[in-house]
Amino acid sequence: STLLLTPPFLSVSKPTDGCDPVGDTTHFLSDDSEGEEPGVRPGQEEESPSGVSVNRARLTVAVLFYINLLNYMDRFTVAGVLPDIENYFGISDGNSGLLQTVFVCSYMLLAPCFGYLGDRYNRKWIMLVGISFWSLVTLASSYTPKNSFWALLLTRGLVGVGEASYSTIAPTIIADLYVKEKRTVMLSVFYFAIPVGSGLGYIVGSSVDKLAGDWHWALRVTPGLGLLAVLMLLFVVKEPKRGGVEARPEHQLQRTSWLADMKSLSRNWSFMLSTFGFTAVAFVTGSLALWAPTFLYRAGIFTGEKPPCVSANCDNSDSLYFGIVTCVTGVLGVTSGMLVSRSLRKRTQRADPLVCAAGLLLSAPFLFLAIVFAQSSTVATYVFIFLGETFLSMNWAIVADILLYVVVPTRRSTAAAFQIVLSHCLGDAGSPYLIGVVSDSLRKRDSYLWQFRSLQVSLMLCSFVAVVGGGFFLATALFIEGDRNRADNYSPSGEEGYSTDDEPIVVPRSGRSTKVPVSSVLI
Repeated sequence: STLLLTPPFLSVSKPTDGCDPVGDTTHFLSDDSEGEEPGVRPGQEEESPSGVSVNRARLTVAVLFYINLLNYMDRFTVAGVLPDIENYFGISDGNSGLLQTVFVCSYMLLAPCFGYLGDRYNRKWIMLVGISFWSLVTLASSYTPKNSFWALLLTRGLVGVGEASYSTIAPTIIADLYVKEKRTVMLSVFYFAIPVGSGLGYIVGSSVDKLAGDWHWALRVTPGLGLLAVLMLLFVVKEPKRGGVEARPEHQLQRTSWLADMKSLSRNWSFMLSTFGFTAVAFVTGSLALWAPTFLYRAGIFTGEKPPCVSANCDNSDSLYFGIVTCVTGVLGVTSGMLVSRSLRKRTQRADPLVCAAGLLLSAPFLFLAIVFAQSSTVATYVFIFLGETFLSMNWAIVADILLYVVVPTRRSTAAAFQIVLSHCLGDAGSPYLIGVVSDSLRKRDSYLWQFRSLQVSLMLCSFVAVVGGGFFLATALFIEGDRNRADNYSPSGEEGYSTDDEPIVVPRSGRSTKVPVSSVLI
């Protein structure tokens, strides 16, 4: 007969497919709420180890891409109509920067909460609630009266609540559907939504503002599209088994405490250094996302190409052009980053951080030249912005892929949440406000000349930060091979801080002693 060795302090229950083995009861949001009986019925498509069919997995990535597209459209619709907002409320550059800072701070502070929940409960339902809340709050922000700038700040902060529930979880679902090269490709598809959605935010915001003659209508586009996203998420997406497509599914890894997870992540040098590198990316993109259209508009006034904004509706054509450039450079950057990385992986396992480093280091001089040439040539400015943003976009999908293969499946949502907190805290949470404050402090008088000059000098900080970020990715290349191997061969019994519920014991093996987890020993 076969007996399962179980010490007195362990309770034994037979887990069903997709269930968390650490408890006897199932929460209504737990992973098995959508579980299906194993086996394939006649005429039914065979499912992968993730518990999701091939076609359903592709549809899932498409839905997640669509939601991510809306996510970034909403973020940068405000930036597309920022001159109108400044004119409407009569606010300074510092207060304008607060619009992005308040949103990112809310998003950043709540990310760990959703990361914790995403590693333990059904991710689909968490996203459903978050996206519904995000859509309603975005709609509410479009009804802000003229004397209530604080209300716009409040609603923009609440938008971050909904977005935190999505951004921390969606990449981990893709990670549980695909592995290796397919995962990289699907993550690249998912992260196309960042530059494309950002560009569409500028385009839609400026276009709707021009058609309606009121910037408030620009904020009413994404809530309606958000309702469609909720329906698609509800009826198309299915919760995959965590780690099911990898060598060892989740029930063999088991969960550790949040404190043990954080201790392990803090010792993972590839994860930490790539997070600092990504922080530099967030700083630069956050600054440019909010201020680039306004900077280009002020440059047009400085060179005499555009009239000053004295009416209710400002000339937002630069937002439209910048949005188109952002869409195109995003597609080129993410695609080229993926292709170059895949090609270099055949020669070295350090390809990913090296490509990220090259992207940041190459973007720095082009962004600097774009800022300098804005006072003399609009065409040269857009050419340099095009090149700088292309190189900057090379690392979006690669950074996410690095996180997923140097962190074990049961810690990925927590790791993604931590990366969001750190990168936004030191990156785009403060950079738009910092650029605005520096611009205000450099302005010697309130004239169109100094409005342009002060913002021009403050934006030069982005090039310096890009070089520092490239250095962090170069440092990541020194540790990436060892950390990836440790994640592939992860053994919870050999890690400090692991739960005593699975304390290793010594058993004989071919005449020698070896340590194995109790729960895996059969006699």
